[in-house]
Amino acid sequence: MQWIESFCDKFAKILGVVISFLLILMMINVTFDTLNRYLMNTNYVFLQEMEWHLFSIIILLGLSYALNEEGHVRVDILYTRFSQKKKAIVNMIGVVIFILPLSLLIAFGSLGFVEKSFIFMEQSGDPGGLPYRFIIKALIPTSFFVLIIMSTGYFARNYNLLKRLNLGSES
Repeated sequence: MQWIESFCDKFAKILGVVISFLLILMMINVTFDTLNRYLMNTNYVFLQEMEWHLFSIIILLGLSYALNEEGHVRVDILYTRFSQKKKAIVNMIGVVIFILPLSLLIAFGSLGFVEKSFIFMEQSGDPGGLPYRFIIKALIPTSFFVLIIMSTGYFARNYNLLKRLNLGSES
């Protein structure tokens, strides 16, 4: 289980760098779009669509990164008062009961949606919009498969913590 945790930690670091780079690109894109719109009185549809494409990628990949960095939402009022053992158990139960089933449902449930988009070579309906919309849609199942991998690493991290805490209490 240690190698799973280690692999997912390394993968999360790479994911964090990618997301950081995409955030910078999105900020540049928004700035350029805003300056064009208000200073030059021009509007480029592809820039606006690129904003939501980048935002979608950041959010979808950010789910996995947030989980690894303990930045996800939970009931912290109760959780903060738990011992490390209880926190590890709650995290493991959360992965098995909530994250994995929902991730599997979305990952496999969205495959047909993405397949139709690929078959029709879906693109923007707006003149001047971005082509290849099917690529961004393919990120939906991909990101949830990544979340499944990362939640396995999160489970392993909590399992390893619980194992270390139990070994420490037996000594």
